[in-house]
This record gives sequence, structure tokens and C-alpha cells, in this order.
Amino acid sequence: MHDFEILVLRGANPSGVSMTRDILAAAALLATRQGVAVPRWRFYSPGGGRVALQGGLDIDTRRLPGRKGRSDALLLVPGVWVSGPQELAARLREDDCRRAVRSIAAHVANGGQVAASCSAVFLLQAAGVLAGRRATTAWWLAPELARIAPETTIEAQRILCVDGPVITAGAAFAQSDVLLYLLRRRFGAKLADGVSRVLLLQERTEQAEFVVPAMLSGGDALVNWLTERIEKALPDVPAISELASEACVSERTLSRRVRKISGMSPREMIQSIRLHRARSLLQHTHMGVEQVAAEVGYQDATALRRLVRKWSGATPRQIRGAMMVE
Repeated sequence: MHDFEILVLRGANPSGVSMTRDILAAAALLATRQGVAVPRWRFYSPGGGRVALQGGLDIDTRRLPGRKGRSDALLLVPGVWVSGPQELAARLREDDCRRAVRSIAAHVANGGQVAASCSAVFLLQAAGVLAGRRATTAWWLAPELARIAPETTIEAQRILCVDGPVITAGAAFAQSDVLLYLLRRRFGAKLADGVSRVLLLQERTEQAEFVVPAMLSGGDALVNWLTERIEKALPDVPAISELASEACVSERTLSRRVRKISGMSPREMIQSIRLHRARSLLQHTHMGVEQVAAEVGYQDATALRRLVRKWSGATPRQIRGAMMVE
């Protein structure tokens, strides 16, 4: 019996697939040296055989087994490469995706666990396993998931969301966060920490530090205006009530529109934009942390350090890297 069944679809993100293989291989090597249980896994696809990944790579898979009873294996689904919601919707209508959806539904119905990252979270939604649950996905796809899944609580800020047997994660590289979490839960902290150190991986909790403000609007004129207004106003961002007044809408209307389009509240959007600017300044200038904090609108460096730690799990010094001095 395998611990992980990795379901690979045509056009899957090669980074997600290879990352899965490399992390599990590192875990198996370390587990052998530690004398503990060794993780076992296998790659599957709806039809079996060689599956073409995005970008010209491919992988050998076995045909996905039928779901006739409970399986203790965790079904793990890396994301599929898509440019946006329209391409994703069209991809979900294709035969391999429909077969994958049926398998996911049966697996969970039989008591199994499933984990998906990025666009693959939409397969879980199509399988009906997100209803009444909390979930996340790539932040730029979160508004679309919120639109088609009103019965699901979308936590767009989170990199990883665990709700019962269903585990969802953010964009493609959040696949590493899923695997570290699963290794920790199934094989213990010692093995997960060892893999993290060997592969220089870092467990994170929030996506906010990676959000690109220009991509938050989703084509919505009001939200586009708001992101630009906030960026230009830094460090002195007006109150949300003032921003609503400038936009000639009520504060409630502004909040509702921002939440619908970006998956964030206006306050979360402001924090995300502050953090994006701070990260850029830390990485590309020699400004001290106190200076960076002032540039993005915080009274002292303590507030910035707290925010950076909360959303990235790192310190400003770690973000800056070894070549820069805090």
C-alpha cells in the first residue's frame, strides 16, 4: 500500500510534479537513515502511460485505480498550468479532468484524504468535496473560486488550508508546503524538519507577501483604481472610509467589491501592498529595516517584523538575504 497517490493530469505544472517527487525522495532517504517508516508513493493519471506536462516535459504514470472501498493513501493533485479562469473552465470540461473529478469524489466518499494545490483545487470543487468547508487556492484564482463556490469559505490569504479530509494550497510552489505538512502529520516532525533543512524549504502560512498589486484588480475598474491609489499613497494611506468617499461609493460597497474581486478585505489589501513594497525595498536597496518600515507606513520596525513574520514565516534579514546587511 502506498502512502501517496499522485494524480497527474496533462499540462500539469512541471514544478509541482517534480517538487513532489524530489521532496518524497528526500524523505525516503532520510527515513532510511533515521530508521523510521519510509514514505511510499506512485504517480497515476486517468488513462495511465506517459503524461505530457506543461513546457514539453513528461512523466510515466499508472492508470488510476478504481475506487471501490476505503483507501488509506492520500490522493495528491498538483496544479495544471492555466493562464486564467476561462482557460481553466475549458480544461475542466475535458475528459481526463472529468474522470479525475469522479475519482476524487469517490475517494473522499470512501473516507480517503485528498490534497490539491493551485488550479487543482477547482477539481475538488467540481467533485463536490469543498462544499461547507474552508479552502484556499492561488491568490489570483481565489475570486473565481469564490464566485463558483459560494458554499465554500475561501481563505485567499492562506497558503495552506486543512478542513477534515480536504487539504488545499496556494500557487504551484505551495506544493512544498502541502508535502511538508503531510510528512509532519504522517511521519513526524523529525523527518519533516530534516527534509526542510536538506532542501532549504521553509514552511509558510500566508500568500500575502507574494501578491502583485497590479494583478489584484481582475480587470475591475474600481479595484484597479484602489490598488493604484494605495501604492501611490504609501506610506500615508488614507482611511478606508476616505478611499470609499474618493471613489464615490459607500464603504460597504467598496469592501464588498474588493472581497469579490480579490478575495481580500480592503484592510488586507492595504497590508498586502505594504508588504509587497517592503519586500522589494529589502531585496533591492540598502535601506535599514527602520527606514523600510517608515517607507511603507509603519511607525517602527517592530510592526514590520511582526507582519513579515506572520505572513512569510521569515525575518526581514532572511528576506534580504546573505548579500545584504540589515
